[in-house]
Amino acid sequence: MAKTVVVGMSGGVDSSVAALLLKEQGYNVIGLYMNNWEEKDECGHCTGEEDFTDVRRVANKIGIPYYSVNFAKEYMDRVFSYFLSEYNAGRTPNPDVLCNREIKFKDFKNKALELGADYIATGHYCDILHEKDTHYLLKAKDQNKDQTYFLNQLSQSQLDKVLFPLGKLEKGEVRKIAEANGLATATKKDSTGICFIGERNFRNFLLQYIPAKKGKIMTYDKKVLGEHLGLMYYTIGQRKGLNIGGQKEDDGGRWFVIEKDLKNNILYVAHGEEDRLYSKGLIMKSCNWIPFEPKEKVFDCTAKFRYRQPEQECTVNILENEIRVDFKEKQRAITEGQFAVFYSGDKCLGGGVIEKALF
Repeated sequence: MAKTVVVGMSGGVDSSVAALLLKEQGYNVIGLYMNNWEEKDECGHCTGEEDFTDVRRVANKIGIPYYSVNFAKEYMDRVFSYFLSEYNAGRTPNPDVLCNREIKFKDFKNKALELGADYIATGHYCDILHEKDTHYLLKAKDQNKDQTYFLNQLSQSQLDKVLFPLGKLEKGEVRKIAEANGLATATKKDSTGICFIGERNFRNFLLQYIPAKKGKIMTYDKKVLGEHLGLMYYTIGQRKGLNIGGQKEDDGGRWFVIEKDLKNNILYVAHGEEDRLYSKGLIMKSCNWIPFEPKEKVFDCTAKFRYRQPEQECTVNILENEIRVDFKEKQRAITEGQFAVFYSGDKCLGGGVIEKALF
């Protein structure tokens, strides 16, 4: 009897092809669309309706049943609330990582098991190796699309019974498969940025939830250069959107953010040489290790400190109450609230939230 796989279908080309490939491999495939964000556009249409329509078209084309499930409350309680609290604290969170841990590989997986699933699958660009009860998260063949960074918080139980059909495919191959099989999503544009913001102006969106408090833009020698719109709108190393060009002492170098002083509501900037943006290491409070915590308390590996960054060589030191990461080469604009994710060859070793940079 064929094994049942419930595929998380988003209405995009990647999850569409994932479902198609599994059907071709002989699985009993069920499509499940997650509605994680309830909001209507300026015309009064639910922004997820178009995506679910595409799920319906694809499911009908490849001949699989499909369902919709609403996790909007769970998303609001466990992902979006975290997103807001981190911005309120002056940090820069990554809600996509939390969405994977809290929704897609928790609530979604539980729902899939209720539907009788033997496995769940998604359209993520990554791979997985199951060795009995041990599960290894592996990088995708398409290094430009690899999404292991966003899956760094998954536990062993969450990685159990998981399939990643696109792990050994390039993005171009995925689109060709979709086109060859007449899938409605074949030429659909990839979604970018944070899912609940989409193409809208980020500042306008955030203003709906967090009151903006204007304050001074200053240099470390206390010269006031202008006014910021609210510290939550800025990140360390940011150059664009500061609106403080044309200063008399400006040597032609671009101004960039070097510190956010929450207590005094001051945005500190500098220009010219960026030495003050480069740190020698970072501190994390904890790490989600995949598959298990290393036996060695000090070891060398590579790491990413933001998505799409090339892997950087580093030394990890697991201390009693924190984890220290020392970089082989200094890194620019290490940002509190983002994730440091570790790798050894093709294996993702897990990751954790960056608490502070070390200078």
